[in-house]
Amino acid sequence: MADYKAPLTDMNFLLYQVFNADTMWQQLPQLNEQVDQETAVAILQECAKIAEQEIAPIARQGDEIGVSFTLNETGIGGQVTTAPGYKEAFNTFAQGGWCALGGDTNYGGMGMPKIVSAFVEEMLCSADISFALYPILTAGAALSLAKHGSEELKQRYLTKLYSGEWAASMCLTEAHAGSDLGIIKTKALPQTDGSYQITGSKIFITGGEHDLTDNIIHLVLAKLPDAPDGPKGISLFLVPKFSVKNNDELGANNNVSCGAIEHKMGIHASATCVINFDGAQGFLIGELNKGLACMFTMMNFERIGVGIQGMSAGERSYQNALEYAKERRQGKSLNPTAVKNSDGGKKQPDSIMVHGDVRRMLLSMKAFNEGSRALSCYIAQQLDYATFATDELQQKGETLSALMTPLAKAFFTDLGFESTVAGQQVLGGHGYIREWGQEQLVRDARIAQIYEGTNGIQAMDLLLRKVIGSKGKMINVFITEVSDYIKTQQDSALAMNEFIEPLQSALTDLDDISQLLLAKSSDDLNEIGAAANDYLHVFGYTAMAFVWAKMAQVSLEKLNSSDSSVENNDTEQGEYGNDFYNSKLQTAQYYYARLLPRRLSLLATIKAGCQTLFAIDDELF
Repeated sequence: MADYKAPLTDMNFLLYQVFNADTMWQQLPQLNEQVDQETAVAILQECAKIAEQEIAPIARQGDEIGVSFTLNETGIGGQVTTAPGYKEAFNTFAQGGWCALGGDTNYGGMGMPKIVSAFVEEMLCSADISFALYPILTAGAALSLAKHGSEELKQRYLTKLYSGEWAASMCLTEAHAGSDLGIIKTKALPQTDGSYQITGSKIFITGGEHDLTDNIIHLVLAKLPDAPDGPKGISLFLVPKFSVKNNDELGANNNVSCGAIEHKMGIHASATCVINFDGAQGFLIGELNKGLACMFTMMNFERIGVGIQGMSAGERSYQNALEYAKERRQGKSLNPTAVKNSDGGKKQPDSIMVHGDVRRMLLSMKAFNEGSRALSCYIAQQLDYATFATDELQQKGETLSALMTPLAKAFFTDLGFESTVAGQQVLGGHGYIREWGQEQLVRDARIAQIYEGTNGIQAMDLLLRKVIGSKGKMINVFITEVSDYIKTQQDSALAMNEFIEPLQSALTDLDDISQLLLAKSSDDLNEIGAAANDYLHVFGYTAMAFVWAKMAQVSLEKLNSSDSSVENNDTEQGEYGNDFYNSKLQTAQYYYARLLPRRLSLLATIKAGCQTLFAIDDELF
């Protein structure tokens, strides 16, 4: 596998040239106190070093060895041991303060904006998704606790989570209750001291047990005996693995045990556990029977993070495939005079870069990775506006981030998995062999389409809850945003028409299909279920076209300015030259010519309706 190289050039390009994050930080007082360009550049550079030098080198070993589970002497529960090198790498990560990156500054957090922390997540996941899951789950739990927990709970637990001394997990799923959390059976009994006794079993708990930290804090969904039926009866509880004394020292095991670990297709170095609560002491987070809303603070954080996982796997796949394609010599160019990398017809084979199908796969990976990174940056910026802005900017940020959370999770992971498979195809037989590492990316990326709500559920969330549930108001915010951008470019002297005209066409089609589905929803909701996945991808390709247009605009501006004379640059400092901008512009052209048209077949499928889906009897399948 190629050594991982963090794409700092692209990240800084997006932050300071496309989305003007430094200007945003200056305009928002709370962020202005926490971050500036110099700070953010330093953070990303340091994270790149850790990802490249500490985490990426242990990923293959982690996949081969995985985590191990040993039963306790009592036979009740057991211990999980992580793969060699993981504890040392996690200690380095925690000691560097990285667990506190996005944390509340009142409890030891650094308060960095999502637009920065999203890039940190990408680098960690590209280095090793398995490793990244431990701190990312902890950060999500800390976010939920910081927003909904009592002051006592925050004082006691947040500082330890931010320091990396303790980790956290989210405990939702039960053997009989996956997506339908309203039917969970885990019980919470009120105690005289104000705490609750938690009893039940949870499955598929990422980081539910491990040896990386001294304690693990579980956020657990449970129901009181008299709770209302369904989702309205769910409450959220903080349940530590070990009880915590008043002086913050750890006490005895809190009747929390790991019953087993799952043996999975991928992410072998991430502990996926069965966690049993046998009368464990828990503490209410938020209000009774409103636990699902509290947990969604964490779940939405994780869903965007899972989208980033998909993109990260695609980026690592592209780096592997590109290095291989440039070195692998097989066959001859069909048109030697038209391909720079051909040897002009000599006896030696050309690199496989001369072959049209290889170039198609590589360019598709490049366009999807850079487009996903840009769209992730855009969504992260909307989250920051929702958190730190006021008035109209806050309202728009809340709407767009809520609308695009399911898009980020599903679209990025679908494209990321596609890119890992494409990278495997570029490597040919070597892509199927374990020692090359490419097949690990395919296995690791696959789960991202499933957990934190399957991509089909994300599609229904987008179309049924966000678009139809708001009667089109939420999608109209996005359509207005892109329409306003198009207006600013229609009289541009930068030859933007090759992007603006197809973007306008895609946006019109998105608006039209949204209105059509809104009308159909009043007659037959099966039409919505049948259309949801295709609709999400129509939206995704259109949204990606929007950010590709913005990247092309900046590239054209720079190529037409006096600053574009530098051919080679120190990319870590955010300085770019003709090669970078030409690459960006030509990739945008490829996206518009070869990938954006995918939406047309999806539109045709949606318009075909749901009749053929439901006409056939179950017995005839």
